[in-house]
Amino acid sequence: MAADASSPPGDLREFLARLAAAGELATIDAEVDPVLEVAEIHRRVIAAGGPALLFRRVRGSPHRLCTNLFGTARRVELAFGRPQELVAALVDFVQKLPPPTLGKLWNARGLLGRLMRVGTSMRRRAPVAEVVESPRLDQLPLTQSWSDDGGCFATLPLVYTEPLDAAGRPHGPGNLGIYRMQRFDATTTGMHWQIQKGGGFHHHAAEARGLDLPVTVFLGGPPAALAAALAPLPENVPELLLASLLLGRRLPLHRPAGLPHALLADAELALVGRVAAGERRPEGPFGDHYGYYSLTHDFPVFRVDRVFRRRDAIVPATVVGKPRQEDFFLGDFLQGLLAPLFPLVMPSVVELWSYGETGYHALAAAVVRDRYKREAMVSAFRILGEGQLSLTKFLLLTDQPVDVRDFRVLLEHVLARARIETDLFVFPNLSMDTLDYAGATLNRGSKGVLLGLGDPIRELPREWRGSPPVGSRAAAPFCGGCLVVEGAPHAADPELPTRLARDPTLRDWPFVVLTDDLARAVASSTNFLWTTFTRFDPARDLHAADHALVERQLVRRPPLLLDARMKAHLPVELSCDAATRARVDSRWGEYFPRGQAMGDSERGHLDPPRAPGGR
Repeated sequence: MAADASSPPGDLREFLARLAAAGELATIDAEVDPVLEVAEIHRRVIAAGGPALLFRRVRGSPHRLCTNLFGTARRVELAFGRPQELVAALVDFVQKLPPPTLGKLWNARGLLGRLMRVGTSMRRRAPVAEVVESPRLDQLPLTQSWSDDGGCFATLPLVYTEPLDAAGRPHGPGNLGIYRMQRFDATTTGMHWQIQKGGGFHHHAAEARGLDLPVTVFLGGPPAALAAALAPLPENVPELLLASLLLGRRLPLHRPAGLPHALLADAELALVGRVAAGERRPEGPFGDHYGYYSLTHDFPVFRVDRVFRRRDAIVPATVVGKPRQEDFFLGDFLQGLLAPLFPLVMPSVVELWSYGETGYHALAAAVVRDRYKREAMVSAFRILGEGQLSLTKFLLLTDQPVDVRDFRVLLEHVLARARIETDLFVFPNLSMDTLDYAGATLNRGSKGVLLGLGDPIRELPREWRGSPPVGSRAAAPFCGGCLVVEGAPHAADPELPTRLARDPTLRDWPFVVLTDDLARAVASSTNFLWTTFTRFDPARDLHAADHALVERQLVRRPPLLLDARMKAHLPVELSCDAATRARVDSRWGEYFPRGQAMGDSERGHLDPPRAPGGR
């Protein structure tokens, strides 16, 4: 049964219908190739702020394909509504409840009534089970986004697992996550479980006992389930409960006989199988959300035994790459949704924000309490020890009110207060995001924390006059206190950061960024964040005028110089290949013939953009 229009859509089809009614869906009837062509169409549309896309004819597949479902803030709201108010009300209730009284409970009766509807319900019949068949993954419209990708991938799979009990049977609470899946053949895919992922923890525990882990993968279904799968919840909090909370009602499930897990009743497809103990296979490369390729590594293998699906299943997909893509809008929505929880979980943290332009894990900022000397570092350790936040590479902290979402404002605020000698902390040899290759080896790197507390201690320089610093090509400010300097490539002059940090003309600048392309780096906050923080490892790429050990702490004298040049060990930056670009150029009119309704003002923005990076 469809929900009323004021509640979030109950499945993918209801969401597509709402998008069409809002002028936010374009249907493409021309046949398209899932290898490279679909992704380039998607990239151009999202760059222009255009609509979601429904491809009716995908070469090699009987199924339709949809992309760009969440490519604007408006579509994210159409998918999930405005649950932020509910989360804020829930946190306020928890904080004010002790001691509980009848009056407090009565005043919260509306909230409690909604919470009573949270959970799951079981259906005897379900759309996802209209067809049951042997796996033919080669007939699914899985996409290849970039020319050097290892193959076609499922990019929006909802992967459900449960830990195994003493008898080796699945037993909740379950985990719902999104992990890319490279199609190997008609029955197997890769399972890209990175560190800090719940499904990977379940597999690790099962494998230690020599047991295969049952896995069920859903394609399509309630958008609320996708948001829950993406949310960085504590390990033992079931994502299905968050999906129900976002949905505003119980999440419908269906349990055919003999299956290890119940199915999402309103999914488009369910792939039922297992990840075998001890089996690995090379997976990748894959053009990832950091804007570079993640490379080939051995990952577990998912073996599909049966497929449950709707008769006319629609497969959702996304494209990741340089920001901003769909994951940026989803990530910012989830941060806003979970923001009220941070002070509850970490009481000394007032506000916290991770920057999607850096891939989220590369950079975060927080406003914290500093009620006694260095209490801010207590907050830093809490943040760096909390679930997926523990993968944060660099953290900026202040104890004064500031808009953490405005990066220029935040950076100036911190630089005006930071004493580089005592307020910079670097921690080497730690775990890092699997997709971040700036560290020493896979999953290994370093972290940094910079404090900017109290009142300002310096007036920030804002202009650069005169010749470029010695050994560099050009220089320009990004913001007050931050100078960007263009230098020779890293391979040609690896020692340039040391010389620049000692240049007396830079001593008034607390923060200097060394880059390969000055004009690109300072063009916007998005460009600066991406070109700077996705290309450095704190322990290896932060330099200073000089340093010394003081009470066993490495003390650095400003300026602090960050080497953000491309290095030989970093993967290749993503760009569209010339053949695909030319093909999409030539067929653009076939995809969007004149007179087709494109939706509101976006229609005029769907010409192929000539953006930096080769698109």
